Amino acid sequence: MQKLKKTYKFALKTAFFATLLLALLLNLFLVLIQAWTWLVFPLVLVFGVLFFFILQYRVERFIYRRVKRIYDDLTLLESASLTNQPITTDMATLTKQIDKYAKDKKLEIETLKVREEYRKEFLGNVSHELKTPLFTVQGYILTLLDGALEDKRIRRRYLNRANKGVERLIYIVKDLDMITKLEAGDLSLNKEAFDIVEVVKNVFDLLEMKAARKKITLTCDRDYPEPILVYADKERIEQVITNLVVNSIKYGREKGTTEISIENLVKNKVIVRVTDNGEGIAEDHLSRIFERFFRVDKSGSRKEGGSGLGLSIVKHIIEAHKEHIYIESELDVGSEFSFSLEKAK
Repeated sequence: MQKLKKTYKFALKTAFFATLLLALLLNLFLVLIQAWTWLVFPLVLVFGVLFFFILQYRVERFIYRRVKRIYDDLTLLESASLTNQPITTDMATLTKQIDKYAKDKKLEIETLKVREEYRKEFLGNVSHELKTPLFTVQGYILTLLDGALEDKRIRRRYLNRANKGVERLIYIVKDLDMITKLEAGDLSLNKEAFDIVEVVKNVFDLLEMKAARKKITLTCDRDYPEPILVYADKERIEQVITNLVVNSIKYGREKGTTEISIENLVKNKVIVRVTDNGEGIAEDHLSRIFERFFRVDKSGSRKEGGSGLGLSIVKHIIEAHKEHIYIESELDVGSEFSFSLEKAK
């Protein structure tokens, strides 16, 4: 049997005691007047039923007004999960709704706090990355204006250094612009079928000199005599592989190795792995490694140059292809970045 609402129980009990009291009073009255005693029971029944409905109505209205005030207060907080529901006077249902609302709000507040911390850190990193080349350029220009402009040798050297600072600024701004477009979905992908092996070879040729300065060997895990055709944006995927290889060189050990392998993942997918035996990344940094401007080594990595946006761009390009990128790393052992691509049909 379905349980009665608590308000009904309250009204029923109250009506019972009130009816009992009324019956006693009515009996006493009729005994006193000694007339029409046979009407006692019908009158008591009528009074009891009437009193029950009146009391129930009053109690529900009493609770409804107070519960509605709670809903109105929550409406001010724009709680769509509550304001879109009908108002209930059942305390158990209301308690569940309020508990759910409180948990949702707590999660929302914690998320906002995390985002606020990320925003502060991001703005601090942006200002630092832009400040360094800006001050460098300003310093050289001020030196030239203070009198060094007359010396042709110094003038050319300082202008070249100032130009490098401007190039770094342009590099950072271009990377930021690309990430913004990728996040907004404004950067269109020109997908085509191409040989991923050829792209890897092109990247190795491009970065051969950079790797040689640290005596790092760029190699594939095996020979790939046959082309492996994938369907993606060739220019963007080449950028992905370039950024990953540059990153492996930057944090690689002297006389180390950067190895790329291409494997069949499933029927219509391949996975590209970029593995190095460099510094590796601590486990507590892995969850943030693709954030913009995030650096494991705040001081040392800046000496290596770069915009601090390479891995973030990599992640966004791969996700724009609706694919996935993964990282496995162990401190002082090395890192492996891998991403999936669709095979060309």
